[in-house]
Amino acid sequence: MDLHIIKIASDNKNQKILKKYTHEIKNKNSICGDEISIKLLINNKIIKDIGYDCKSCVFCQASVNLLSKKIINMNCNNAIDLCNDAIDFYKSRNNNFTQKLSFLKIIFTEDNYSRKECLLLPFETLRKGLKSNYGKI
Repeated sequence: MDLHIIKIASDNKNQKILKKYTHEIKNKNSICGDEISIKLLINNKIIKDIGYDCKSCVFCQASVNLLSKKIINMNCNNAIDLCNDAIDFYKSRNNNFTQKLSFLKIIFTEDNYSRKECLLLPFETLRKGLKSNYGKI
């Protein structure tokens, strides 16, 4: 296993309990059993804070950690677009990272493709929660 993945997963500043939140989204990977819960504090369609809890593998933990850092102060529609782009990018096995997705370069690799469901679970979870409230997908 790549030590970079472990390092990213262990830098878990946003793995916390949000006591004040406006949205809660839960999801489970039916293939491996990973579970994730994301709580968001959203004000005027801007993600002000995020807290997450996961019972998952290191791939999912690294992915949610990177995502959580990226979306703070992001407009909800832009966060939905980011999730869509990440899901489309990794499922298509495209190797050309756009500037928007460059933060995922270290974990979205060909070597990790077999773990795509784990890596994409945080993006699918966030998208699911935001689309139900902000309607864009």
